[in-house]
Amino acid sequence: MIIQLSSGQGPAECELAVSKLFQALKREYPGLKALSMKEGSRPDTYSSIIAETDQDLSWLEGSVQWICRSPYRPEHKRKNWFVDVSVLPEFEYTPKEANIRFERFHCGGKGGQNVNKVETGVRLIHIPTGITVTATEERSQYMNKKRAMEKLELELYKLDEKAREDRENSAWKEHNRLVRGQAVRVYEGMKFTLKKR
Repeated sequence: MIIQLSSGQGPAECELAVSKLFQALKREYPGLKALSMKEGSRPDTYSSIIAETDQDLSWLEGSVQWICRSPYRPEHKRKNWFVDVSVLPEFEYTPKEANIRFERFHCGGKGGQNVNKVETGVRLIHIPTGITVTATEERSQYMNKKRAMEKLELELYKLDEKAREDRENSAWKEHNRLVRGQAVRVYEGMKFTLKKR
């Protein structure tokens, strides 16, 4: 699962909250790792962090509130800062054998008797996406299967590039969509302590 933590258009305090939330989630979910981090306006702050985890964090989608006096502007009256958490689309382009249907067929054409008698042509169907590739260039089924796998990996890579582009566009839209109130979680103080409900 890929999630984005974002300060939206918030000030430096919200960017600090993004950093603190990421550290808190990493302690809670050790497998969480950052894919990209956009630095904020102050040291050790981030306007956006895109992270990946095997855990299901979809319940965290929404806004997270941080109640704390501003460490940057002590005279500032505001003490409620918000971070947006969004789930982003993802795609895996490395094909797994279990997701591929393998078919053999007679090729015909050049190659003499071997091509006409033996099923040397290979068709691979990637079940999750429906992408189909064939390879008939080689005289052996083994080589055609290898070539078909290379073609499939290339097609899935193109699909992944498109998914990555869509994810970046989605991340930018989500970055600008911070909704205050109705917080999914609330943290307090500079120690970023989770408030029990």
